[in-house]
Amino acid sequence: MAEQTIIYIGNKPFMNYVTAVAMQFTSQDAKEVVIKARGRYISRAVDVAEVVRKKFMAGQVDIKSISIDSEERQVDQSGKKRRISSIEIVLVKKQ
Repeated sequence: MAEQTIIYIGNKPFMNYVTAVAMQFTSQDAKEVVIKARGRYISRAVDVAEVVRKKFMAGQVDIKSISIDSEERQVDQSGKKRRISSIEIVLVKKQ
């Protein structure tokens, strides 16, 4: 039985992530699922969390915590740095 699972959000179809999160709670019996995203995928992560919480598993899942951060990353060979934001949403199954 898994205690915590991490789902990284990228550019796959939106419903793939919703299904992955829901499957972790139902099939894998996870107590917590962490949704992580960076940059332009942050809004998709928020949407995934909300769809799981309000549609797929209404009344069964709550948001435990939301963490935001940013980091500087080198984007190319010239040494130019860029700030990239990230989000971590922890969903927990209600007892």
